[in-house]
Amino acid sequence: MSEIEPDSRLPPKKKGMARLIAATGFSLAGLKAALQHGEAFRLEVVIFCILAPAGLWLGQSRVEQVLLVGSLFIVLLMELINSAVEVTIDRGGSEFHVLAGRAKDIGSAAVFVALVLVVFTWGMLLL
Repeated sequence: MSEIEPDSRLPPKKKGMARLIAATGFSLAGLKAALQHGEAFRLEVVIFCILAPAGLWLGQSRVEQVLLVGSLFIVLLMELINSAVEVTIDRGGSEFHVLAGRAKDIGSAAVFVALVLVVFTWGMLLL
């Protein structure tokens, strides 16, 4: 079996530092898109900006500070993944499909579990 030849119409893949720089650009574009198009992500960023400094101040050790702030980062991560799932499904068409609905619900559940983790972490460390 022969190897599949790369499409000559596509630019060659970047390597090393050029690849890192390109990946950083793609990541920043993703954050910009999430902020522009994701109301939930914007709200969670505002909450993060309020609670992260509070977590650094309230944490009595570096470990507690990492747990308090880290749990907030997990919410942002889950929201980004959920948004990516939703955008991908919405691109497929506007008609309802049970699997598309299930995928969106599971993505939403991931965000919910991350929020429960925040409440649990903050409650255990601060109460």
